Amino acid sequence: MPPTNSLRRPPVQQRSADRLARILDACAQLLDEVGYERLSTRAVAARAGVPIGSVYRFFTDKRALADALALRNLDRYAERISGRISALPGEDWRGAIDAVLDEYIAMKRTAPGFALVDFGVQVPVGEPGADIDHRVTDRLTDLLCAHLGRTPDAALRRTVLVAVEAADALLQLAFRVRPSGDPDLIGETRAVLHAYLAKTFD
Repeated sequence: MPPTNSLRRPPVQQRSADRLARILDACAQLLDEVGYERLSTRAVAARAGVPIGSVYRFFTDKRALADALALRNLDRYAERISGRISALPGEDWRGAIDAVLDEYIAMKRTAPGFALVDFGVQVPVGEPGADIDHRVTDRLTDLLCAHLGRTPDAALRRTVLVAVEAADALLQLAFRVRPSGDPDLIGETRAVLHAYLAKTFD
């Protein structure tokens, strides 16, 4: 479920939560089919099988709808990473970084709507968004520090921010070269992250 600050009115009953999930699922499917510019709240309502008023009960417009989807993506991403790194030794930072990278690539390949909004709405689509980068950086920093037994501070958050920015640029290239992600460029991305983060985590 998206954080309540992304919603006009958070669901209280399970039935409302299920309806919200259907709306977000419909939004994700339509993003893949028609893109962000042609996305409409009316089309989302029709795909979800709910009255248009149900969409506006939760969201002011399609931007808020897509941002809620992005926040749900980030929550699911964090859950997947947590599941992977919980099985790793606490000192294995490279394994943790591999999990961060691998889970992103898996969602890029399989999660509906992820290719367009991933963790935040960028309007115009494709324009960088500093708030989105910090949203991801903060979540990843907290996950990594919890696993490695480190205390997050400004320097570490800055290091993770640089890693997020570098990986984002390289993975955009990898998925432009090949729709499923060019394996050689993904390998280079992994090598860049390991080399850069070694100065902090070794």
